[in-house]
Amino acid sequence: MDNGDVEDFRGAMGALGDVKPLAPKHRQSALRKDGRDSADNTLNQRARREAATAQTARELNPLGGEFVEPVDPWDPIEFKRDGVQNGVYRNLRLGKYTVDARLDLHNHTIEMARRALYQFIRDCMEADVRCALVTHGKGEGRKQPALLKSCVNAWLPQLPEVLAFHSAQKQHGGLGATYMLLRKSERKRQQNLEQHQRRSRP
Repeated sequence: MDNGDVEDFRGAMGALGDVKPLAPKHRQSALRKDGRDSADNTLNQRARREAATAQTARELNPLGGEFVEPVDPWDPIEFKRDGVQNGVYRNLRLGKYTVDARLDLHNHTIEMARRALYQFIRDCMEADVRCALVTHGKGEGRKQPALLKSCVNAWLPQLPEVLAFHSAQKQHGGLGATYMLLRKSERKRQQNLEQHQRRSRP
């Protein structure tokens, strides 16, 4: 193209006046020859959403730990926070409190059990349950003995709502189940405070 042709081309472009470059999204549309790009984008977005949801679930559920200290199938598990009275803990250990809620973890995978236990504790707090029972089995004769029992033993102290726990009495499942003593919910504490104040008034 000689100089004269260049000038003629520039003149023609100038005469059009309103010629504008394609916006980026229009360029992408012009380059798309079939539906594969759109489908790929949709799949990528879905994968990102699912990954974000899974991450949020992990963040909301504090129960974790890559290594869980193994517990023998025939060993009791026990835990008591500072401040829990010895008499209260003894009554829990002896099964003297009414069990208000139960969770059975039989046939659960580790991840299923982790989610179920965390949600169970939340539900107990909502319902003002003070004593609950979780059944996990002894896990004897397995390739990894007492796996669920070991996980429960490791997970429960991670939950501040759990004040104490102890392997259950025989009538409630023995070494394959665990009593849990839970904190009073904020609502229950407020109700008790109001009742106490009413009784204290002259």
